[in-house]
Amino acid sequence: MNLTQRDKRIIWHPYTQHRLNPDSIGIVKGKGTYVFDEHGKKYIDALSSWWTCIHGHSHPYIAKKVSKQLKQLEHVIFAGFTHEPAVELAERLLKKFPKNQKRIFFSDNGSTAVEVALKMSFQYWYNKGIPKTKVIAFKNDYHGDTFGAMAVSDRGAFSKPFESHLFDVLFIDAPVKGKEKESVIQLRYQISNLGSQISSFIFEPLVQGVAGMIVHNAEALSEMIRICRENQIFTIADEVFTGFGRTGKFFATDHLTDKPDMMCLSKGLTGGTMAMGVTSCTDEVFDAFLSKDRINTFFHGHSFTANPVACAASLASMDLMEQKETWKRIRRIGNKHNKFKLKVESQKSKVKGKIQEIRRMGTILAIELKTSGETSYFNSIRDKAVKFFLDKGILLRPLGNVIYLVPPYCITDKDLDYIYDSILEFLNLL
Repeated sequence: MNLTQRDKRIIWHPYTQHRLNPDSIGIVKGKGTYVFDEHGKKYIDALSSWWTCIHGHSHPYIAKKVSKQLKQLEHVIFAGFTHEPAVELAERLLKKFPKNQKRIFFSDNGSTAVEVALKMSFQYWYNKGIPKTKVIAFKNDYHGDTFGAMAVSDRGAFSKPFESHLFDVLFIDAPVKGKEKESVIQLRYQISNLGSQISSFIFEPLVQGVAGMIVHNAEALSEMIRICRENQIFTIADEVFTGFGRTGKFFATDHLTDKPDMMCLSKGLTGGTMAMGVTSCTDEVFDAFLSKDRINTFFHGHSFTANPVACAASLASMDLMEQKETWKRIRRIGNKHNKFKLKVESQKSKVKGKIQEIRRMGTILAIELKTSGETSYFNSIRDKAVKFFLDKGILLRPLGNVIYLVPPYCITDKDLDYIYDSILEFLNLL
């Protein structure tokens, strides 16, 4: 049996309806922008494999650093012990974070990074003896699949079976174009009604990923952070997707004039090499857990907290992020996306008539298609698009009726042009 056949017998894949999609493509190698299947077919990974492999696959520099760390220290308990890769990574991240960020807490992935931030905000008020248990979040946001992360994510198909187990959240509109004032008004309304009970406000800064790469306004979001600070409500920026250059700056919060109290990272943190999450916070948050009474301890941890090998991968990725060449590539991709966007918008053709909106920020490009059916994650156009692009040797996974690109920074202009041309071809076939 080949890899696909062996997999089919025993593995349960994420976000997969195995009755409808029983076969998974067997990938045996990755290099740069490409992954290769067991039959030798090459695919352009236009999604950076769920937005993680920002420098491309099997990067030799990261591999070298990981290999060196494996020979020195593969893992050690992180309660009562520490090690050089974790300390150095924390030091370097804090230099990139807003100046108010002072402490780093390590976890395993994006969802757990969010869980940590939520638990920090809840327990901060618990330690202070103030009952603040409510959270404000944006409609259409996605923060992960663990229970706390689900609770603050948009309530839909992903969380419906668990609805009765999720804590109450105050959902407001994100400040998308044309709704900036309305979003701010909604925030003020929730605070005026329940402000004394609200512990935190969590958001995906500037780009709501799973919702379809929906872009919102930096000025309005900054104002909302400012309002929360004035009302003693912690702000949590979920930078799991937007961090490490995706929006054209190191972090999406670099676009904001007002900075959050906590930040969550994962995905590009290790360059897609290993699983790791990070939650940062201010000294104010950390100090609320300092006590002679152990009951005020933050009782949260993971078996592989601050894994030295994952830290080494992150440090290598940071080295690459600090190279001028990486930022030239990020700007080049953003400019290419923008030229394609302007080209499509200026066309007086049937292709333009099939597009609801094109959105672009940094290296993110999203094309929302006009459809007669539902525009959710389950829109049938998604399956047509997946097959079409796989046949073309392009790895894309549309979000319902939204086709989007978040390529690795090493992608060539030639490959981008091939993807753009393939998108136009697909639209002409609709």
